[in-house]
Amino acid sequence: MKLREISVPVTSLHGVGESTAKLFSHLNIFTVGDLLSYWPRSFDDRTKYVPLKDFQHGKVNTVAKVVAHEWFGYGNMRTLKVIIEDFSARAELVCFNRPFLEKSLAVGFSVRVNGSFSMRYGNIQSSAFEAESIPSETALELEADFAKTKSTQKYSDYFSSKKILAVYPLTAGLSQTAIRKAVARAIKEYAKGISDEIPEEIIAKHKLMHKAECITAMHIPKTMQEAERARITLIFEELYQFQIQIGMRSLAHRGKLPDDSIFASSSSILEEAALSRENTNGAPDSDSAKAIIEACFLDGLSPRQKKVLESLLFELTIDQKKVIAEMNADIDRSYDLKKPYAMARLLQGDVGSGKTLVAFFACLRVIDYGGQCAMLAPTELLARQHAENAAKLLQNAGVSLAFLTGNIKAAGRNLLLTELKNGNIQLVIGTHALFSHNVQYKDLRLAVIDEQHRFGVLQRNAILEKGRRAADTAETGYITPNLLMMSATPIPQTLALSVFGDLDISVIKSMPSGRLPIKTHLTKQGSEENVYRYVRAELQQGRQAYFVYPLIEQGDTDEDRGNSLKSAEQMYEFLSKKIFPEYKIALIHSKIEENEQREIMSQFNQNKIQILVATSVVEVGVDVPNATCMVIEHAERFGLAALHQLRGRVGRSSLQSHCFLIYSEKLTEDGKSRLKALFESNDGFFIAEEDLRLRGPGEVLGVQQSGYLTLSIADPVRDEAIMNVARTEAFEYIRRTHPGA
Repeated sequence: MKLREISVPVTSLHGVGESTAKLFSHLNIFTVGDLLSYWPRSFDDRTKYVPLKDFQHGKVNTVAKVVAHEWFGYGNMRTLKVIIEDFSARAELVCFNRPFLEKSLAVGFSVRVNGSFSMRYGNIQSSAFEAESIPSETALELEADFAKTKSTQKYSDYFSSKKILAVYPLTAGLSQTAIRKAVARAIKEYAKGISDEIPEEIIAKHKLMHKAECITAMHIPKTMQEAERARITLIFEELYQFQIQIGMRSLAHRGKLPDDSIFASSSSILEEAALSRENTNGAPDSDSAKAIIEACFLDGLSPRQKKVLESLLFELTIDQKKVIAEMNADIDRSYDLKKPYAMARLLQGDVGSGKTLVAFFACLRVIDYGGQCAMLAPTELLARQHAENAAKLLQNAGVSLAFLTGNIKAAGRNLLLTELKNGNIQLVIGTHALFSHNVQYKDLRLAVIDEQHRFGVLQRNAILEKGRRAADTAETGYITPNLLMMSATPIPQTLALSVFGDLDISVIKSMPSGRLPIKTHLTKQGSEENVYRYVRAELQQGRQAYFVYPLIEQGDTDEDRGNSLKSAEQMYEFLSKKIFPEYKIALIHSKIEENEQREIMSQFNQNKIQILVATSVVEVGVDVPNATCMVIEHAERFGLAALHQLRGRVGRSSLQSHCFLIYSEKLTEDGKSRLKALFESNDGFFIAEEDLRLRGPGEVLGVQQSGYLTLSIADPVRDEAIMNVARTEAFEYIRRTHPGA
């Protein structure tokens, strides 16, 4: 039986009653299987002797004598302080809410003490400790040996026979002892029959533990080495199973396993195309990657793609051309009647790198095949901007375009839905309304999802489900629409491979020509006048500016009530009346009606508004080339990715742009690291690596909330070496069981 299949309720274990089971439920532990897979967060190694004088090295684990009691405080707040000393030092045990220790730790008793100690008020002190009395003869024997030999070997021998204790995440009312006892009972009754979840040959090859042995070693290890071996086994198992899922998803989407390199699957398409040219037309220099990309791009354009390319007033970057060539090859393959496989691609690019234009080229390819496309954006503001840009770029190429959100009025909405169902609309751009139940497509063949981390897996499946249809191929049975997901927040390579490994991944790093790097300035709170003076100079030259704040209004959340945080509404009044009264200023945030937001952004685009005071609602999708100043107050309150996104709202033209990060004196170490990263680099990929280091893989891009990263013990960044081995083994297994993969 596999661990997850043990569905016996925890109440079946001796000592676990209804009240304890209720506490376990707060930790999502309902069955014995849940309990045995509730892994410790750390271990308390009580086999090592650590005297009081070495408290700064970690936990103290010593034998000491109680030499005095002291009390401090009054009434119900009166607290016991137990003074102890061993041969090396004296320390204080602060017994908050534990007055009963006065008897069990009486003066003159010898005690074994384990706990975390620190220097406070000039004394070595602990309030997080465990202490129990030991026979006085044991203590005397240890003291006598030390006095004679001046060696602590006897103490080390004494502690070597003690236990290593698992330390679990807790919930209120549940103790470590209660969990340990329940786990020990579960291991005794159920662990022996638990079967392995990875093949025997892999266990032997990599010297891993069998599952039953591993569970015991993880919860009740004999040595720290055994605990570490069990931890590595569990991490490998989890990553192996995760990579099996990744591989099978890739097989279903693309008909092949993903390559191990983040760029390998992308470049192989171009290399194959270049090789074909060499064999037929005499290729350009095969050593020149740029020549290969140019050739594949130009040769592969469809009629509408050529028409739009000719209308552009600028040249596409080499990265844009590369991605368009990759996607054209994908889309062509999806129309292969013998073996159609849909594109499943993640397009990464820094803010302002031109991802949306590349997505439009993919849409043109599908439209030239006769299919329909849907572009999904997380906000109406962003969706409308995409629709306006599409109208400028695509309508001369004969593309019928529609905009659909929940705010479209009934009469216009019904007509739009009818035209969409009949296939008269080739590209529809909108919000969540695109996959609502009454929306039907005639032949949806491409779904483009912008800001992919803002949508969950179920939402992505919902839009794809709109286009799935029966196919006349025995191999597939149905055709899934092509999928292009876009992310303006670059994802570090390790995380991309582990989380989005079933997708081809394209990267746009090169920026449009003529763009100047944004200059970032750090300003301590209290020096805002210098920033205002600089912004005024830009406004006098006809430029525009953003001022961004973490709150809409004062006391916006319980956490911020009573704090001196500036709000957008408060600063709108202040900037309008006190600082920039001669300029037109507007306020925008999520509580303002969509129509009013749209009107404000339209006026800002036309320079009828010179200063936009906002919250992070302007983080994505706002493109105003004339805006050259971004001022972010309380910058320490924003995440690193959000700060980079906000900074990217300026620098959208050949004009020199500036970002001012105004920070509070109360700056945490993480806050300092975030601001330092922003100050030192404009490279979104470097910033993504820093964000990953600071926040961890589960939080970056909201992958946990999106339903991608469901790991309990493994960390794909920390455990990259294990992940690479697990990935290789998982894909080898799929190749053995699925010939042709």
